[in-house]
Amino acid sequence: MKQIYICIGIFTALSVSRFIPHPPNFTSLLALSFYVPALLGIRYLTILLISFAVTDFIIGYHFNTHWTWGSVLLIGLMSVFFKKSFTWRVSGALIGAIIFFLITNFGVWITGQHGLNFLSLKTTYILAIPFFTNSLMSTMLFSFLIEAGYKIFRIKLKTS
Repeated sequence: MKQIYICIGIFTALSVSRFIPHPPNFTSLLALSFYVPALLGIRYLTILLISFAVTDFIIGYHFNTHWTWGSVLLIGLMSVFFKKSFTWRVSGALIGAIIFFLITNFGVWITGQHGLNFLSLKTTYILAIPFFTNSLMSTMLFSFLIEAGYKIFRIKLKTS
């Protein structure tokens, strides 16, 4: 029963941050992609990906969505190497934001909308910088919120 509540919580946290009005790329997605497997276990990565897919189909599936899902999978898998401490986890979440930026914008470039050459690759990444800024800010915000909740939860466990 506990796992069902965790799954519902993951879906709810992801959905709320994606469905409420927000600046582009300012969601809990990247922080959740990192923290769910890091704190709850790698087995919950599947639930995170399913939740992400469901919300994507509601928002609107598009050709580049699979690049996003791939980056979420990679971030989740690499999170298990950053569980040591607060500093490691926050650093890992920020590395996850960089991975997301690199993979998803490569996916945009590979569609060939602006040509498949070095100049168009550079242009794709340059045009994505404002979105990356939002991704970094939201990843930091949600990482700190998750860390605070995790600390409160651990304190409550010790006192009960």
